[in-house]
This record gives sequence, structure tokens and C-alpha cells, in this order.
Amino acid sequence: MQHKHRVIPIFMPMLACPHRCIYCNQYVISGQQKLPTEKEVLAQIDSYLSTMRDNVEKRIAFFGGSFTCLPLDVQNRYLDIVQPFLKESVVSGIQLSTRPDYINEDILYNLKNKGVTLIELGAQSLNDQILSYSERGHTVENVKNASKQILDFDILLGLQMMIGLPMDTKEKSMQTAQMIVDFGATYTRIYPTIVVKGTELAELYTKGQYKPLELKEAVDWCKELYLFFNNHNINILRMGLHPTKDLREGENLIAGPFHISFKELVLTSIWRDKIKDIIKKSNKKIIKIEVPKEEVNYAIGYNSANKREFPNVLFEIV
Repeated sequence: MQHKHRVIPIFMPMLACPHRCIYCNQYVISGQQKLPTEKEVLAQIDSYLSTMRDNVEKRIAFFGGSFTCLPLDVQNRYLDIVQPFLKESVVSGIQLSTRPDYINEDILYNLKNKGVTLIELGAQSLNDQILSYSERGHTVENVKNASKQILDFDILLGLQMMIGLPMDTKEKSMQTAQMIVDFGATYTRIYPTIVVKGTELAELYTKGQYKPLELKEAVDWCKELYLFFNNHNINILRMGLHPTKDLREGENLIAGPFHISFKELVLTSIWRDKIKDIIKKSNKKIIKIEVPKEEVNYAIGYNSANKREFPNVLFEIV
């Protein structure tokens, strides 16, 4: 199940977040450290609208992870900036990301009245031991309760997860995925844990007390998660961290499975498995495989990996 829409992103650094998770250096992740001005928000919206077709659904999205931790007047200041775009039906709704322990009925009533149609919660893991060690500051029960409240307000639910946190295993990540389904999410994001400077996780890594996933290992975990979510009609909005300039250049990246084309690596691996399975069942020297237009790049593979590995396979676009 794919929900087709286009997003106009407004990044809100976690200045109001009451917790410092062991992996978090929000400036490195988002590439900014101050709240945007009204002028900057409007310029961002206009810039994105100029590149979008009129006939696609559009949402304005406040990203950054802690929108509802901001004081109510600050939340409303940003929500009010975008109201004209809602009233004129230029966009269909607002989405935002926040913490599960900063959701309650009063907050949701205000967000609903301001046109919020999707809330993504940073669950990160649905294992209390992992959450505690990572100093998330909330429990699985908090995520469950917040999810129910969001759905009760008829707002779409997204639950974000991380893989490779301290104490995590593939089995625990799959259990988190199952609970994301059970809690009623329509959307998810999957972020491999990386080690960046200025974090407690960096100290643990330096002392040899934490080992991040290897890139291939992270791809393998995400491949299984992708297939699981796809089978349960959960739309994956992103796999892998947004490739900010800081992460691309590696100035503050110490270790971990960061790759600028992480999603493509995962889908390349999925298509490699599909191709191998088709080859096993065929006795032809030249095999033709039908590929949906939007999947062609993944079937061919990152850096044409699948095309090079399987020279006797021809890809036909359908």
C-alpha cells in the first residue's frame, strides 16, 4: 500500500527536547541548530511548490523530532504560518515528528484544529531495555498510549525506528517492527544507528564498549524489515539518514553504516534475491524479467551491481 504524496520539509532542530539520547547530536543529523524564521519557512515552501506538479497531494512537514516539546505559542506560530496554504488547498495537511511522551489530548486537540493529518513518533525501539540504555526518557507503554491517542483523534500515525542501538539484535528489531504494526501505524522510517562526535555513544565506541553495525549487516536487517513492512501495508517513508552535507563529508561521522544511497543498497539486495530465485527456476540461457518502471534502478542495482552479476538477465520495463 503506497500513499502517494509530496512533502515540503521544514527542519526544526531539537532545541526544546528535554532528553539527550546517547546517540544524538541533532546539529550533525539535521544540519542546523536554530529555529527557522517565518521568512525562511515561506521561502522553503515557495521553493518546493515551484517544483511540484499541481495534481499531486502535498503536505508541509515539520521535521526534527520534538515539535510538541516546543512551547505552545511557538508551535502555533509555525502552524499559523502555513494556515493560508491549507485554506487555499495548496497543501492537503501538515505532518510533524515528535516524542511519544509529549502527546496528550490538549496537544492533539490543538494540532487537529491546525490541520495536522499525520504525526510521526520517534519510537526508535519497542524494547524497554534498549530504550533505557539509550536514555530515551520514555517507555514502550508511552509509545503505545500515544499511538492510541493519535488514532483516536483520527490522525494518521507514523512510528520511526532505529536499528543497531546498544543491546539491539535483528530479532529485537523485528519485534519492534511487529509492534509498530500492532500499534496501528500507517508509516515508518528506519534509521541505522551511526556514531557521531559529541555523543555519549562516541565515548562508548572509543572505549570499545559499543560496536555499530557493518554496512552489509545494516542492509541485511533493513531488507528483512522492508519485506515485513511491505507485507503488512506499512509505508516506509525513509531508510537511512538524510545525507546532510556534514554526514556526506564525514567531518563528524566516527563510525557506523551511513551511506548516501542506503535505500538503493537495500532494494538492490532485495532484487538480487528475486533474480537468483528466478534463475533457479529457469533453464533458459537468457532470462527476461519484467520490472515496474519505478523499480528499474533497483533491479539493475546500485552501481549496476545486479546487471554485472547477472549478465544473462534482461530487464523489461512494464
